[in-house]
Amino acid sequence: MKYRLPLILLAWIFADIYFFDAVETLTTNDWILTGYRLIDVLLAVGFVSLFWLRRAKNPPAQFMSWLMALALLTIIPKIFAFPLLLLEDVYRVFTHFPPRSIWVSELAMLIAAIPFFSLIYGMTGGRHRYKVHRVSLKFKDLPKAFDGFTITQLSDIHAGSFTSKSGVEKGIALVNKQNSDLILFTGDLVNNQATEMDAWIPSFAKLKAPFGKYSVLGNHDYGDYMKWESETAQAANLIRLKQVHKEIGFKLLLNEALSIKKDGESIALIGVENWGKGGFHKYGDLALATAGVPDSQFKILMSHDPSHWEAKTLDHEKHIDLALAGHTHGMQFGIELFGFQWSPVKYVYPQWAGLYKKGEKYLYVNRGFGFLGFKGRLGIWPEITVITLNCA
Repeated sequence: MKYRLPLILLAWIFADIYFFDAVETLTTNDWILTGYRLIDVLLAVGFVSLFWLRRAKNPPAQFMSWLMALALLTIIPKIFAFPLLLLEDVYRVFTHFPPRSIWVSELAMLIAAIPFFSLIYGMTGGRHRYKVHRVSLKFKDLPKAFDGFTITQLSDIHAGSFTSKSGVEKGIALVNKQNSDLILFTGDLVNNQATEMDAWIPSFAKLKAPFGKYSVLGNHDYGDYMKWESETAQAANLIRLKQVHKEIGFKLLLNEALSIKKDGESIALIGVENWGKGGFHKYGDLALATAGVPDSQFKILMSHDPSHWEAKTLDHEKHIDLALAGHTHGMQFGIELFGFQWSPVKYVYPQWAGLYKKGEKYLYVNRGFGFLGFKGRLGIWPEITVITLNCA
């Protein structure tokens, strides 16, 4: 882990040297060459500032987002063009080092343009390109009254990253358009602070569902990723965040369960606090949450981190029919075409987006409503999940 940043910086430096050489091959315009160097200087200053801010205090979220956007726009295209320019240099070594070819440099620019403009789209249209994913599931133990019952799942709102009210309102309107019986939110309402939601409370309070709206906390909701002036301040932030859930009409489940009733029958809705593998805090207590739930009752679990499913849920003494999670965001980058799914996050989380099944138990991982860090989405679009429960 400690070697990752130096390796990334090394890759950037080498790719930058090669790319600048290609730019010089195509132009001698001082304005272009100076502008190129200036962007590199701004990026270097930005990273030094971030390092200083992280040591001195909490860096502003918007500063971090824009710095990451600039870094991606300047680094990723160069890395894509790097192999072609390197291959040309291998050829040049064996041909007495002639000047760099203009057509190779032009091709390198064309290759770099593809990820560059893709990232631009991801940071503009992609961040609010909401996609509705529909899943229909059959269960042997589902009460007949709930045959055809619909659930809309949302996850990872990350209100501190939002800047477009119209973009957010577009997503909220699409949620309400689904007319689901129940709305469930699986954590990470904010990036760090409850105040991030202040401007968005009226918008999210518009969400409607006849059987109610329920939620759990995610790893970011506890404020563990910023420096607080005191433990009391952090505790007060969490208290305020819990109040925000009430103000937008969500019943927050904290290692507890309740029954959703319909036509004289019921299903159990269970909500645990965040539990994640590795270094993530393990506030969730599934045993406590299910203590009063009858073994025979159909159960839906809300647990923010999908790693909780294999680690605790699958082998739990009480049969959990359906678990709902989020957390991964699908890394906000990947490919989903014609049934093919890929994102770098799959190498960290075996269950990272969509539906998973083991035996008679299901897990659905929502790709997230918002975004964090990278100020957009590319290939893995923000998700609204609609799940229909059916009797087998």
